[in-house]
Amino acid sequence: MRNRPIPGSSGRVRAMTLLGEPVLHTPCEPVTDFGPELSRLVEDMFATMYAAEGVGLAANQVGIGLRVFVYDCPDDDDVRHLGHVVNPRLVEADGVTVRGPEGCLSLPGLEAGTERYDHAVVEGVDRLGAPVRVEGTGFFARCLQHECDHLEGMVYPDRLTGWRRARALRAARRAPWARER
Repeated sequence: MRNRPIPGSSGRVRAMTLLGEPVLHTPCEPVTDFGPELSRLVEDMFATMYAAEGVGLAANQVGIGLRVFVYDCPDDDDVRHLGHVVNPRLVEADGVTVRGPEGCLSLPGLEAGTERYDHAVVEGVDRLGAPVRVEGTGFFARCLQHECDHLEGMVYPDRLTGWRRARALRAARRAPWARER
């Protein structure tokens, strides 16, 4: 069996896109070029996600408006899920709805109770164009739905309503990274 390099080990850490930046709030374009630039982007996204200690990262979170996300996320049984999806489609989101704490690398240091389905299935392709189907439950299902939302130009506060939404947006306005911009 051949040893594979650790994802992100040859990537460079890119700057994180923060709440309010237009690329984060705009639906991403489908990937049409499956060449070396896409492979480099995926590698850089893994490096960036690991540096930020995240479990998932969408391309628009590093300023690239393409439909790509990476993940290294456990499910509720502590089973590790590692991979990437290009041109993903959320084809199933069902089961029990669970409100759980959700954060985002583009809103560092903040989290809010966000409702998500407990089961999700995403279909797409890998960086070489081969079909991919990823199924998740629990926390990993939350991750899959979260990353697919990013590619539609959404962030988790967009899923909140009432006082939860108001509190999350107020915290984002007061966050140190918001004042630095």
